[in-house]
Amino acid sequence: MNVFHHVALQSLKRSPARTLVTIVGIALAAALMTVVAAFGTSLLHFLVISAENKYGDWHVSFDAVDTAFVQAQAQDPQVAHTAVLENLGYATLEGVQSPEKPYLFLAGLPAASWDTLPIRLLSGRLPENDGEVLVPSHLAVKGGVSLSVGDTLTLSVGSRQAGGISLSQADPYRPGEETLVSTTEKTYTVVGTCERPTLEPHDAPGYTLLTTAAPPGQAASLRLFVTLYHPRQAQDYAAHTGYSGQALYNEPVLRFLGASESPVFQTLLVSVCGSLLAIVMVGAFFLIYNSFQISLSKRMQQFGLLASVGATEKQLRSSVRFEGLCLSAVGIPLGILAGIGGTGLLLPVVSQKFSAILHSSAPLTLSLSLPALAAAAAICLATVLFSAALPARKALSKPIMVWLRQTEEIKEDAKALNAAPLLQRLYGLEGMLAHKNFRRNRKRYRSVVLSLTLSIVLFVAGTTFSTTLKRLADQYTVDFDYDLCLSTQAIPEDGLHTLYPRLSAAAGVTESSYQAVSTFSCPVAGRDLSAAYRAATGTAQEETLPLTLEVQFIEDSLYHAFLAQLTPAQAEQMTQQDSMLVVAKGKFQSTGTIDLFSASTLPLSLSTASGSRTIQAVFVDTYPEDPLPTQTAQSASYVLLAVAPYQQKAQFDLLDAPTSLGLTFRSATPAQTVSELEAILQEAGFAGQYTMYNLYEAAAQFQDATFVVDVFTYVFVLLLFLIAAANVFNTISTNIKLRRRELAMLRSVGMAEGEFHRMLRFECLFYGGRTLLFGLPLATLFAWLIQRGLASSEQLEHFPFLFPWASLLLSAAGVFALVFLTTWYAARQLKQENILDALRDEMT
Repeated sequence: MNVFHHVALQSLKRSPARTLVTIVGIALAAALMTVVAAFGTSLLHFLVISAENKYGDWHVSFDAVDTAFVQAQAQDPQVAHTAVLENLGYATLEGVQSPEKPYLFLAGLPAASWDTLPIRLLSGRLPENDGEVLVPSHLAVKGGVSLSVGDTLTLSVGSRQAGGISLSQADPYRPGEETLVSTTEKTYTVVGTCERPTLEPHDAPGYTLLTTAAPPGQAASLRLFVTLYHPRQAQDYAAHTGYSGQALYNEPVLRFLGASESPVFQTLLVSVCGSLLAIVMVGAFFLIYNSFQISLSKRMQQFGLLASVGATEKQLRSSVRFEGLCLSAVGIPLGILAGIGGTGLLLPVVSQKFSAILHSSAPLTLSLSLPALAAAAAICLATVLFSAALPARKALSKPIMVWLRQTEEIKEDAKALNAAPLLQRLYGLEGMLAHKNFRRNRKRYRSVVLSLTLSIVLFVAGTTFSTTLKRLADQYTVDFDYDLCLSTQAIPEDGLHTLYPRLSAAAGVTESSYQAVSTFSCPVAGRDLSAAYRAATGTAQEETLPLTLEVQFIEDSLYHAFLAQLTPAQAEQMTQQDSMLVVAKGKFQSTGTIDLFSASTLPLSLSTASGSRTIQAVFVDTYPEDPLPTQTAQSASYVLLAVAPYQQKAQFDLLDAPTSLGLTFRSATPAQTVSELEAILQEAGFAGQYTMYNLYEAAAQFQDATFVVDVFTYVFVLLLFLIAAANVFNTISTNIKLRRRELAMLRSVGMAEGEFHRMLRFECLFYGGRTLLFGLPLATLFAWLIQRGLASSEQLEHFPFLFPWASLLLSAAGVFALVFLTTWYAARQLKQENILDALRDEMT
């Protein structure tokens, strides 16, 4: 250790308060950077595990390959392990209602492949031999064919060919072009049902039935799934395999591993983490820069003496750099340990929320990355060294005599510091002195104002972000008449109504009802539409719009109770022949909800391929019970819903319209109720033949997302506020100590204790006032930008700006409290000193 390093250490020891505050600031900055890095890597690991659980842990897939290709890839040193799916062929099944998906696809899985290709069992068990199959649930929901455990299938299994070319699951159905060839009759027993396998493309022509591996030689072809040691090399690996077809990549997994061709997620994650780190660096820079600036202002005479006996500028800069390294050597390790510990304590608080939001069974646990931690430490160290080098460069570039005399500490001339007479009358002598001191030390106080301004802006921005998310959630949260909804087109009506008493008695159910929704075509003349709807859609009066009308059949008691609430005019209109209550509304973000038709009653024609029927629509503003969730209702720009008692359903069934049956439930314990409902349906043999909507869970997801945002926002803002508070404490307390001779002189010439404290209170007001002058407008601007940005991303044009009064008032109170407490502490320390000692000695 040379003499300059020894001088730097002695300087740190002589100012223990400043040294401690600087170390705390560095530790807080390192902790924040570590939290960002540790949470980023933990979230990435969580997303990878969740994607692997859902889509499998494979990276590259090769379709229609032979055994030799499979063996060659298994022996490749880049390959960790492989899984094989056997293409056993296709078969047609009578009654399938999806024209684009007319086949059953028979796939055989060896025992080792069941883990790599995740299959979620809904009922029954896995196949144990090649005569047993597992049936996907969407065969009943989408295909309209219901198969139960124990059913036997006799299928003519063959290969799809078009123009002499064999087709696979990757080739969509080609009606009129392809045929099944080389068919062989096979018999299978259904032993279970499962969710749609994720390895089945959405445009695949066949519903995947899974069985065990067939005897050698019976598979038409093989599909190979490869897991690599280095997923980032997936594209290069696939290009060098010699495969003539198009390799498929497990994009949901590769995306989170940073190996996807579309780096959108990685770019987003790096952008977010980079933005957070930049904010932390700015806050830390103010603290460390100000600390070294104060240190250098105290050591200028010392540097002048060293320079006068031969010390070079390079050696003096090395002394300052060594001081920064010493502070970093203590602060950064403490900050990293605190950041890791804080992240480890924080993740269990939000783990279940994250799993619920992303529908994942994987837990969010602490996952550390040495490169990420090293990067956080390096960024923090670079921030410290830059913050130390900047004031050193400015100070050491001046002549030696300036260092010795310290003539540039105050550069303001007397004229610039003259106070206006009005100011003296308003503030008195104490206020005038405080104002002059504030003006002549602008450089020192500027960092305090900037730190406090940054804290205000971040606090208001964080609370605005959280509040706006809650307001957006309220915009999209609809108050439904039920918590749970069971919707089906596959379960027979008599079977569902037979189970209804048992289902309505499930644990937690407080209310229940049944309904059905049939969908019809409804051509409407443009002249019958309201002027507002025509203007919103650009429809001419002479046009005819092919609308869709849904008829909701509800319990008779609910229907008659709703009739009793009609107005006299509506009740009179309901006496007409074939009259029905109809809700007809247009829905647009620009105009809100508007009437679809101009008249209060209108004849409407309902039609299907089997026939048509005319009703006399009596328009009302609402319906007695929320209908079943449908894709049409979610995507259309209008609501056209007729309501009828359930006893009339048989009359409309003659038109053979697509109909969904539904049961709705109010529950005190929705999760428990869903489990019991699913158990009852599985016991009845209806597993996978329905869709269960848990609207309570959907609302809870908004609350979980808001909770997660609140936790991380307020933790981040709190730590940044602590950095700013350390900066304020360091600057104000040190500046008051640097003025101990000046303050002692004022007390020696007769300034009373009350006047002394009054002067300090005026200085606090100047600090707070200047901070609020810049902080409040900037915070309001950022609040407006955040609200407009989030509203624009959701395409909400009429989203009113909510002025953040509470956040602004709270941040203003916090600023004044922090400044007053810091000044009070420093003044209390000076009060204990002897005036003569303060006048006689320089501060050490």
